[in-house]
Amino acid sequence: MATFAALRPFPPPGGSGAAPELMQSAADLARSGLPTGVVAGQWTRRRPISWISLAAILVSLFSLLPLAFIIWIAVQTGWETVSALVFRPRVGELLVNTLLLVVLAVPICIVLSVALAWLTERSSLPGARLWAWLSVAPLAIPAFVHSYAWITLVPGLHGLWAGVLVSVVAYFPFLYLPVAAALRRLDPALEDAAAAVGLGPWRVFRRVVLPQLRLAICGGSLLVGLHLLAEYGLYVFIRFDTFTTAIVDQFQSTFNGPAANMLAAVLVTCCFVLLGIEVLVRGEERYARVGSGAARQQQRTRLGRATIPCLLLPVVTTLLALGVPFVTIGRWLVAGGADVWRLDEIGLALGQTLFLALAGALLATVAAMPMAWISIRAPGPLQRLLEGCNYIVGSLPGVVVALALVTITVRIALPLYQTLFTILVAYALMFLPRALISLRASIAQAPVELERAAASLGRSPLKALWSTTIRLSAPGAAAGMALVALGIMNELTATQMLAPNGTRTLAMAFWAHSGEIDYASAAPYALIMVAMSLPLTWLLYVQSKRMAGR
Repeated sequence: MATFAALRPFPPPGGSGAAPELMQSAADLARSGLPTGVVAGQWTRRRPISWISLAAILVSLFSLLPLAFIIWIAVQTGWETVSALVFRPRVGELLVNTLLLVVLAVPICIVLSVALAWLTERSSLPGARLWAWLSVAPLAIPAFVHSYAWITLVPGLHGLWAGVLVSVVAYFPFLYLPVAAALRRLDPALEDAAAAVGLGPWRVFRRVVLPQLRLAICGGSLLVGLHLLAEYGLYVFIRFDTFTTAIVDQFQSTFNGPAANMLAAVLVTCCFVLLGIEVLVRGEERYARVGSGAARQQQRTRLGRATIPCLLLPVVTTLLALGVPFVTIGRWLVAGGADVWRLDEIGLALGQTLFLALAGALLATVAAMPMAWISIRAPGPLQRLLEGCNYIVGSLPGVVVALALVTITVRIALPLYQTLFTILVAYALMFLPRALISLRASIAQAPVELERAAASLGRSPLKALWSTTIRLSAPGAAAGMALVALGIMNELTATQMLAPNGTRTLAMAFWAHSGEIDYASAAPYALIMVAMSLPLTWLLYVQSKRMAGR
């Protein structure tokens, strides 16, 4: 980055001479790592933007409320009872089931997403743009609708491998989207240089491309893993027991019993392990650059004879992830006829779902911004700790978050019980990781030198942040809001427990009908949820392309 050589020294107040000892070049300012500006005619160093750190700390502490609730229950229960509830064969079975699900599903999602991203972004695959959109579209289908479709098509589909199959087709777009976006932004000059020294295509991909995808892969994998730990409806349909399904069963039978809270404590431990693995693999490498790099796109690799075999991958994936749900929903709509379209009930559920999704998405994105900023700009032990606090709640099932807020509101702030404020806070806590992942990746690609240069030219820290990093990360913020809104539309347990009386969202209506084995009456709600989610999914796709300047 060039220095600001044209900037001349400012004389000290009341004097006429230069003060070289008070001057720094822009390069020196960038190396200092601190925001700077001109105050009273002098170059002065300012403290780091403390209000951002304070906001991140407050959000992180607030996100610990569900965990504090679990610990409080454990203290009240006593160690003897806690050890008896945790160290028992049933917990071991649930732990094995949950770990196998994560260990099998996440690597499959990584391989599938990277392969699809490379085919759609870097190869001569016929209809690459169409397949790219179809690889994102499964996000529009709620996970429990995927499971509903598969179980009605194949009634005997149960167990671990059924869970892995449905989990992969439901959640792989969370990995595909950031990987494809990262591939679009890579500077092709790096790969050309590697090829020029004699590296073959596979070695270029392994040694040059894949390391640059590490941040996207780690973030997406963490997001998929957290969803696997917290998912409930998907595994209920296929009768596969995980910690989440067991926790919900315990809460439904004893409302606020210690057994469910101890299961939730084990689930939090699993989240810590997952977060630690992501931190170790991610590293602290720099992923931003100053300047736009090469002003050209990467030349696509010709597939030649491999075109047909490579085409089978997106075709089969689309059939499994989109074909099965749409065929199943269509079949039940035809079987139910016009009687299943109760427009008064559907209209009420649609309006309430839209309002909750938009309000919750905005709140979660605003709450995630401070943590995303310090995660990239000020990494360190404190940042890792605060970031971990935000991910903890993402691993908890909605019923745990809901019961924690129920206990707090009933015992401390009764007027807030079952109010709009409480349900929006629950959404912000539950879906904060979605907004944080998108914002973090976007801020990582906004050069910090621009922020420091704005501060060195006299702008206040807030104005410097707004004019550079926040504006450059706006596409990531929009993508994060869309991801949060998708999650809120599909949320069930927390909405049932915290929403004001009379609330009936699309997910609640779908679950009520499907629970009564009335699959035909549930089909309209499933179709509307998909139709509502498609525009948001399209927004994710478009924003990911805009981030690459396409």
